[in-house]
Amino acid sequence: MTTRRKFLTSAGAAGAATLAAPAVHAQSTITWRLQTYAGPALAEHVIKPSIDNFNRIAGDQMQIELFFADQLVPTGELFRAMQKGTIDAVQSDDDSMASPTEVTVFGGYFPFASRYSLDVPVLFNQYGLNEIWDAEYSKVGVKHISAGAWDPCHFATKDPINSLADLQGKRVFTFPTAGRFMAQFGVVPVTLPWEDIEVAVQTGELDGIAWSGITEDYTVGWADVTNYFLTNNISGAWAGSFFANMDRWNELPENLQTLLRVCMDQSHYYRQWWYWGGEAALRVNGDKMQLTTIPDAEWQTVEDAAHVFWDEIAAESEVKAQVVEIFKQYNADMVKAGRPYRYG
Repeated sequence: MTTRRKFLTSAGAAGAATLAAPAVHAQSTITWRLQTYAGPALAEHVIKPSIDNFNRIAGDQMQIELFFADQLVPTGELFRAMQKGTIDAVQSDDDSMASPTEVTVFGGYFPFASRYSLDVPVLFNQYGLNEIWDAEYSKVGVKHISAGAWDPCHFATKDPINSLADLQGKRVFTFPTAGRFMAQFGVVPVTLPWEDIEVAVQTGELDGIAWSGITEDYTVGWADVTNYFLTNNISGAWAGSFFANMDRWNELPENLQTLLRVCMDQSHYYRQWWYWGGEAALRVNGDKMQLTTIPDAEWQTVEDAAHVFWDEIAAESEVKAQVVEIFKQYNADMVKAGRPYRYG
């Protein structure tokens, strides 16, 4: 597998013009490079099955080369690399890849925007987020193909968290917006390459991780270096998407565009049940992490602060205000709908 260093060295030797060139068509086969936010162990679930299916079905017409977190470019540079055509497609959240759009802040874990993973596809497909994302990314030469849900956001820590006071001073690897929000409760957000997180916890550079639910903690090895899992979550589901360079997307024949959408929808479906079942099973049967909980009355302070945070974000632009209004309307509808949509 091509390493990032080897890729950048060879690309540099070829010159900037080559870097910006379209994907090479060898023997009439369209070849794309797609980089995911996920490391190898996690990618086995969140993207590799769908890409394998696509390649199997597309055959000689098209093949997608899959690269893992930071393998070709750092995650924070994914958007720019895709926009320039250095890579053809990306699986990430808007926040992590630092996309220069009005909706970037809502990618990943926007505090308490969702309670369950099914909230995310409903917000995109029935409450208008798809149209907003499509418009915002079209402005910057990127195709927003499809959004879906991942796992909820929980703290995995070396020391137990039983109250908000226990979060004070904790150095935590998390997403930009989640870190910005939790900083008011004493959390110190830390940004590191994904593959360095496990070692950083072992060496004491990090006190914990707020990047996933318990399924990922076990899958990627973080449950081996943390001792406690906080059952309260910052958000009910990570919102992420598949993106492509607009020119590369437009060059594809309609059947391949359709096949990509179908395989990405299959990926979204796989994650719905894999995470939903995994989160419950590992809380009940997992033997690596002890569960802790901040009492509901105290945690309500965090939920209340999230709605203040929403209003602060809404004040930044008309588009952000539009998205926040959709979140408010959606959550109000879910409360009115009652069980099983919302409890209490």
